[in-house]
Amino acid sequence: MGAIVAIVGRPNVGKSTFFNRLIQRREAIVDAVSGVTRDRHYGKSDWNGKEFSVIDTGGYVLGSDDVFEKEIDKQVELAIDEADAIIFMVDVESGVTGMDEDVAKLLRRVNKPTFLAVNKVDNTQRMADAVEFYSLGLGEYYTLSSINGSGTGELLDALVEVLPDEKEEESELPRFAVVGRPNAGKSSFINALIGEDRYIVTDIAGTTRDSIDTKYNRFGFEFNLVDTAGIRRKAKVKEDLEFYSVMRSVRAIEYCDVCIVMMDATRGFDGQVQNIFWLAQRNNKGIVILVNKWDLVEKETNSVKEYTKAIHEVISPFEDVPILFISVLNKQRIYKAIETAVDVYKNRSKKIPTRKLNDIMLPIIEKTPPPATKGKYVKIKFCTQLPTPYPQFAFFCNLPQYVKDPYKRFLENKIRENFDFTGVPMTIFMRKK
Repeated sequence: MGAIVAIVGRPNVGKSTFFNRLIQRREAIVDAVSGVTRDRHYGKSDWNGKEFSVIDTGGYVLGSDDVFEKEIDKQVELAIDEADAIIFMVDVESGVTGMDEDVAKLLRRVNKPTFLAVNKVDNTQRMADAVEFYSLGLGEYYTLSSINGSGTGELLDALVEVLPDEKEEESELPRFAVVGRPNAGKSSFINALIGEDRYIVTDIAGTTRDSIDTKYNRFGFEFNLVDTAGIRRKAKVKEDLEFYSVMRSVRAIEYCDVCIVMMDATRGFDGQVQNIFWLAQRNNKGIVILVNKWDLVEKETNSVKEYTKAIHEVISPFEDVPILFISVLNKQRIYKAIETAVDVYKNRSKKIPTRKLNDIMLPIIEKTPPPATKGKYVKIKFCTQLPTPYPQFAFFCNLPQYVKDPYKRFLENKIRENFDFTGVPMTIFMRKK
């Protein structure tokens, strides 16, 4: 299970630059994914083989310094409440400011790993200037430059040492999280399923403030439904309570088994819904996309087909995701949505016997082997599914370094054609025989 790291500090110290650098590191490790917007304030990162989610609290507070001094206290308190570790970023050019001292005062009171990152240190003189940050009373500091990346390695080495080990959450019941933008109909969906108005529903976006569990039993399958607050773009998060809701929603994605991504048909599969989708995908969760308010869309003969095609273009190459068109208000296909989520959960925990996998995949590989590189031919001799909570497959060959991403996608597509892994992200590894 991934940990959460919050980056806190006053404006203009370089938090977002550092955040973007962490996300870029993540994308350098995992296949580049098209359609991922960079303006989100949460993302997935990786260092020394340990994954964690990053929350950027920057750019949140608006208004004068007086307003800031009131709001920064709330923001840091909310961030540290949910995070497993804190990176407190300061600016060596400005030195220690009163606002830095306010944040430090809060951080000294919490019993969570805190890392003081002195940013914009890109020469020897600034290295010497950083000594004054000892006065904040947070112990050792790390000098770095968010822009060119120098010093970030030392900070991340220390950070991952204190993060909890990744373990799949062992819960009594599977967890299905209903996630999406504010006002997409998430609470109404759960109310319709359970047959009672357990959650407050209004036309005002952001009515739901927390992630709430509901036990549900249908189709002979018992699980927890988690209603989450809507996730917005960073620029739209104005209110400290809503920021807290966003953090709880990210946490809900981390701890669920299947993400039911709900979108508003009248708004389309916009950038923020894509962010939520990719966050779920990078966390290797099962995914079902629900297009709600379908009754409000003017339809033609091919409306469903065209809408589905448009979503597939955005989420490519991970297109093997169920997309259902529903209307919560009319209770149209809402039970089908849950039935589909149950199927996706079963797919995520599916194990393919090694012999069966080899009997099907090896003839396919023999017929379409990996392309030769530098005159050398790759020979894949054996494959197996790894004992992990979600589908991961290892292919053993003589020259794993020569197998490129397009051929890995080919192998993934062939596995999906022969075994039902609909709605579940999959990882392919090439190993030395």
